[in-house]
Formats: sequence, structure tokens, C-alpha cells
Amino acid sequence: METVTTSQGRFTAEIAGPPGGELVLLLHGFPLSRHSYRAQLPALAAAGYRAVAPDQRGYSPGVRPDPQELSSYAIERLVADALEIADACGVRGAPFHLVGHDWGGQVAWCAASAHPERIRSLCVLSRPHPAAFRRAYQEDRDGQQHRSRHHRAFHDPRTANFLLEGGAKRLRAVLEAERIPADAIELHLSVLANEAAMEAALAWYRAAGTLAAIEVGPVAAPTLYVWGDRDSTVGPSAAQGTKNFVTGRYRFETLPDVGHCSNEEAPEIVNGLLLAHLASESRTGLR
Repeated sequence: METVTTSQGRFTAEIAGPPGGELVLLLHGFPLSRHSYRAQLPALAAAGYRAVAPDQRGYSPGVRPDPQELSSYAIERLVADALEIADACGVRGAPFHLVGHDWGGQVAWCAASAHPERIRSLCVLSRPHPAAFRRAYQEDRDGQQHRSRHHRAFHDPRTANFLLEGGAKRLRAVLEAERIPADAIELHLSVLANEAAMEAALAWYRAAGTLAAIEVGPVAAPTLYVWGDRDSTVGPSAAQGTKNFVTGRYRFETLPDVGHCSNEEAPEIVNGLLLAHLASESRTGLR
């Protein structure tokens, strides 16, 4: 474990690859951690990239504002963190490659839309473009409201205790249901299975109000979007509709019989897709 220092504090992170390699910043989702990308980092490093996977705001003990102060967990602040982490890793205002899964994907879409000059390429796992998600949610396509019912539940102040009681048995069960390997589950729990981290992680949802309300414009960055057809949280309408909100080069990959956490459930497939995507948009990767 290493740390990345920004104006907001120190983010715990896993870092691999040559310091001079093109930066690939990888943002995890909920209820996960930097360890989501443990299979991607060595592959990226071997291809010559500088890969950085931080524990994001609230997950990192060194950047954990009071979760009652929801403005500290607003989407704009989460996007700013990503840009500051990239700057601290040496790009200093230059473009970099951005990868996001789940909530990290939401941050990635928002960053690419609001700061197109900073994003060399974009790869998002599971999470559709927010506008595609909002349309599917509002029209309840593929039962998207039911698929997203946990968003509302996370506003309940009893949620952290519910997930963590009994040695975090319910949180563990959630991760097991997503086919995350047992050793990876223990790594995620080492970050998140405490009240301070869990309350901060839930503050992301509470600050957003509802993810369907977040307005995000089109994305011009070259984009790879990967969705597993067994994803219980994202239906096909939201996934397939994402193409309507990307104006740059776009590739949509559906993974058969793969669920929400494709980077952990099918790491070799995801690595192959990601490396090919990066190589087409960079000077560093293998061609």
C-alpha cells in the first residue's frame, strides 16, 4: 500500500508500473475498495502504464470528512479528487486514462463530461452513462427501479449497522453474491468493515439524493463500456442506451453470464479489453 497526497489529504492506493508511464487512474465502487483492481494493476504495469488505484474519499482514512457534512461528498468533490490524484501522480493538468466501476464509473462519466480536456480515454465497468440510467430509471425499463432499490435503502441511518453487525455478515454476503473471490472479500472488508468507513461510503449516496437526478452531458473521450448481462443492478436498456451519450469513439462489450463486478469475476477478459482500448489511445501500451 502507498499513499497519494493531495490538498484534501492522503489517499491510500495501490500503484504499479513505471513512474514515466502514461497514467491510468482506476476508481472503485461500493461496497469495494482499491483492491477491486488487483488483477488489472500488474497487467497494466507490464504494458508500460503507471496504474494507480486509490481508496476514494471516505474509504481512505486520510480523506474522511464528517459524513454528516454531505457537501463534502458531493459529486463535484469526488470528481475534483480524481483530478487532484492524477495531478499528484505527475500529470499536472495533462490528459490521463480513466477507469471506473460502479460508483467509480459514475465519477468517471462526470469527470469526462465536465473536464474533457483531462481525459485521454475512458473505460467504465457496469455503470451506464448517467443520462441513460436516468431514462431507464424514470421509465422503469427492465425493472430498473427495483434493480436500484438499494440506493433508497442507503439513506436509512440504520444501514451501516445493518451491514456490519455480526462480523459484517451481511456485507460479506453481498460480496459473495457478486462472485468476488474469498481472498478479495477479505481485502475489501479490511478497508470498509468499520463504522467510520461505512458511514462515509454511504454519504456518497446520501449526498447524491438519487443517482437518477444527476444531470451529465455527452462524453467526447474515446470510451469502452463493459457490461455483464447478469448485472443485477443495471438492466439492458440502460446499458444499451449509453451509446446515445458518447460522441467520441465508442465500444460496447457485453459479457455473457458475468455480473456486476466484471473486473473481479472475469479479470482476464476485462484485462484484454482494457489493454486493447488503451493501446488504441496511447503511446505507451502494447500494440
